[in-house]
Amino acid sequence: MMLDYNDVGVVILAAGKGSRMKSDIAKVLHKVAGKSMVVHVVECALKITRDNIHVVVGHQAQKVKEEVGQFFNVKFALQEKLLGTGDAVKAALPGLTPEVKDLLVLCGDVPLIQEKTLKDLIYCHRQTQAKVTVLATDVDDSTGYGRMIMDAKGNLVDIREEADASGDEKKIKKINAGIYLFDTKFLCSAINALKPDNNQAEYYLTDVVSIAQNQKQKISVITMDDPNQAMGVNTLEQLAKAEHLLQGRDG
Repeated sequence: MMLDYNDVGVVILAAGKGSRMKSDIAKVLHKVAGKSMVVHVVECALKITRDNIHVVVGHQAQKVKEEVGQFFNVKFALQEKLLGTGDAVKAALPGLTPEVKDLLVLCGDVPLIQEKTLKDLIYCHRQTQAKVTVLATDVDDSTGYGRMIMDAKGNLVDIREEADASGDEKKIKKINAGIYLFDTKFLCSAINALKPDNNQAEYYLTDVVSIAQNQKQKISVITMDDPNQAMGVNTLEQLAKAEHLLQGRDG
């Protein structure tokens, strides 16, 4: 059965600086296998839906727009100040059209994500009638990633960012891949309730999970087998690893 994704919108977060890259180039413009990271992500998004793709720009906004715009006809939203992932998604919401029932959030620095993974995420979200579905994976070294806090029944209770995690929470190997599917109506209401009361003083998109939990809304988690697909590229070392993995996939 061919699933219809015309009612799925996509927001790609591409506003960050990427200071750990030690480069003047905006993070998402670094190239992997000959294409900038954000271009890889848009290509994958276009396999889900042809319309309703929104790229959130911020740092070096014009350069990112020019790079994406030379290949694709997508919409752009500007994040005026880099106040976190929740604020970035909020910047894209006014541009959504009414038919967008569910909103897929991707990161512009995760170039290895694949179409099948995203389709599995949408399928799980709709089968379970969730308001929030989170993509997770298990890794040996979870440093730097948000940890998936699960209860005894395997339900997601919270996602704890590295900067806010306790010693025990930092030992958790199941991590947030930073890719989500939200019921759009629920997200639009929840995002206005976000508060920057964390160690980064940012609006975390992950706090939408806590809001869903408090409202007793259905939250689903899908754990993918291939942790490389979730690899965010934040350093030159990770860039080299992504290059190696992509070349291997194409070879």
